[in-house]
Amino acid sequence: MNINILLEERKMTKYRLSKLSGVPHTTINDICNNRVRIEKCSAETLYKLAGVLGVSLDSLVADAMEYRSSFETFKSNICHKVKDMGEIDFIINVLESDEVRRLFKKRWYPESLYLLAMVDYLSRENDLPICKEYSDIRKTRLKEVFYPAGVLTMSAALNSDKPKQASWHEAIPEFKRFNIVESEVRNVC
Repeated sequence: MNINILLEERKMTKYRLSKLSGVPHTTINDICNNRVRIEKCSAETLYKLAGVLGVSLDSLVADAMEYRSSFETFKSNICHKVKDMGEIDFIINVLESDEVRRLFKKRWYPESLYLLAMVDYLSRENDLPICKEYSDIRKTRLKEVFYPAGVLTMSAALNSDKPKQASWHEAIPEFKRFNIVESEVRNVC
C-alpha cells in the first residue's frame, strides 16, 4: 500500500512513523514524496516500516510493483474479462475480490468507478440486486467526463463537440453516473 494512504488511515505523521520505526525522517519523507522508490529500500527499512504500520512486507511494496496501464487499456481488459468469464461469474469475481474498493483506496478512481459501473450495469441487465457494499463509492463522481479515445479523436478531427454530445446521449446510465461515457461493453474482439 501507499505509505501516504497508510499514514492517513492511521492518523499518523511521518515524524511519528520515523520515531516509532527508527527509520530516518528524511528517508520516510523521500519515500512519501516519490524521491525514493519503496521497492528499492533495504529489507531492514521495509521490515521496520511494515511493523509500525501493521502491514505485511508484501502489501507494503505491492502497489509499487503494480503497473497502471492506460484507462483505455483497462476498459478493454475489463470488457474482455466479462466476455471470457461470462457476466454472472464476472460479477461474482469482482465482488469476492473486492477489487472496486482496492482500486478506490489506491485512488485509482476512474478504474474503480468503471469497474463498479460495469458490475451495476451487468447486475441490472441480469435482473440481479445491486450490491449495497459500495454505496459510499457510488456517491463519487469524476471531476472530468471520460470519453472513449475514438470519440475524442473524432471530435478533434471534426473540430466539433458533436461526437462528444452524441456519445454522452447514448452512454449507459451506470457509467454516466460517474462521468464515464461508455455505450458498448459486449462487442469486443
